[in-house]
Parts: sequence; C-alpha cells; structure tokens
Amino acid sequence: MGILNLTPDSFFDGGFYPTMKEQLQQVEKMILDGADIIDLGAVSSRPGSAPPDAGEEIARLLPALKQIRKSFPDIVLSTDTYRSETARVAMENGADMINDISGGVLDDHMFDLIARVQAPYVLMHMKGNPLVMQVNPEYEDVVEEVRQFFIRQTETLKTRDFNKIILDPGFGFGKTIAHNYQLLNRLSVFKDLGYPLMVGISRKSMIYHVLECKPWDALNGSTVLNTVALLQGADILRVHDVKEARETIRLVSELKGNT
Repeated sequence: MGILNLTPDSFFDGGFYPTMKEQLQQVEKMILDGADIIDLGAVSSRPGSAPPDAGEEIARLLPALKQIRKSFPDIVLSTDTYRSETARVAMENGADMINDISGGVLDDHMFDLIARVQAPYVLMHMKGNPLVMQVNPEYEDVVEEVRQFFIRQTETLKTRDFNKIILDPGFGFGKTIAHNYQLLNRLSVFKDLGYPLMVGISRKSMIYHVLECKPWDALNGSTVLNTVALLQGADILRVHDVKEARETIRLVSELKGNT
C-alpha cells in the first residue's frame, strides 16, 4: 500500500504534492514501483494535529480521487478517513476500501456504512485521538489490550454480517516507542484472529527517534522494521517508499520459501 497524503501538514510528506499533476505523477511512480493499493489521506493524523472539518477533508480528497480513478482504473484505491461521511463520498466516487485509524471509535456511523457498502475495511487501533494520543499513553499490556480491542470491534462488525476486515495495530497511535516495539515483537499474536494484518511503520518516530535522525533519513530503518513485520506475519505494508518495500517483500518471500 503506497501512501499519498493530500495534506499540508503530515509528519513526513505533507505538502509534497500540492498540484494534480504532482499527485498523478506520484501515483504513477508508486504503481510502477509495485504498489497494489494507493491510500489517499486528506487529514493529517500526526501527533498533536487538530483535524479540519469534514467539508475541507472532502474538498481535498475528491478532486484527486476522481482523477486518479480515471487515470488508473485498475489500481485499488483506499481512502484514509475515520469519518463515515467522507467514506461514503469516497466510495461513491471510486474508492475501493476504507482505512480507518480509529477502528470505528470516532464515528458511530462508520460500521453501518461499511456493512452496507461491503467494502474492505482497515480496522486500526488508536488510543485517544491524534490531538492527545501521545500524551503519556499507558497500558498494562499493550499487545493484549490491542488484541481485545480487535476482538470487540470485529465481533461488532460480525453482528452486521461484515467480515472484510484488515487489522492494523496502529504503530505510533497512542503508543510510546517501547509500546511500538512490544507490538512489533509480538505481531504474530494477531494472526490468530484470522484476518489479514497491515503494518504502517514507514519513517515513523519509533524509527527516527531511536536512530536520532529525521523522518527523511529513516528509509533504511523502515526497511529493517518492515522486514521484521513480514517475518512476524504482516500481509500488507503501508509505506511511503514502494520500491524498497516491494524489494523487501520479494526477499522475505524468497527466504520463507527456502526454510
């Protein structure tokens, strides 16, 4: 899954693609580099960020979504939103799936919408919301608490006859660096729940704080941790750098095929 942020303030690539031409060029590059899914985000979820309203989110998203759908009709398009209204508009205009950082918590109508349209749904764990999620997050056992959250939310979706679920532990969303590494070290625990597993650790603070660098210097660290995630059972990597992630997948697949 290649990331296309349509925001001016995302932690790594906010404002990188301000024009439609630049957005289309980046999507084309990611597809040529091996992306299977393009994830469009119109609201920054960086720690401490205050979101725009739904109207502004949709206004940022819709032109890009429509043009990318027209230009690349065969690529799977995901919309990164926790708002059911944005999700509905996205699905009506060419999106194939929804990536919800709140796992249905921030909008009570999201599960009803997803069940109605029967679109694949990334259910992510986040503690709190982006504005406050990194203010001293605490867990007795972060892995077990995330696991129990997944169980509760997937059971709720099952009552709506919905099962097209992808799980994402939410690295960096209401977790300390130690919490993130505990999740990564025990990632395989979530495979027992029976759903595909997505990991989004690309260029995040769990890498650049440990390496004492900036996000734009965190590609090598991203590749290392993506490798660990694949070995722990990750099915989808959500990344800024598609070529390097695709190479990582190929090498890990080769390794697994010869063990």
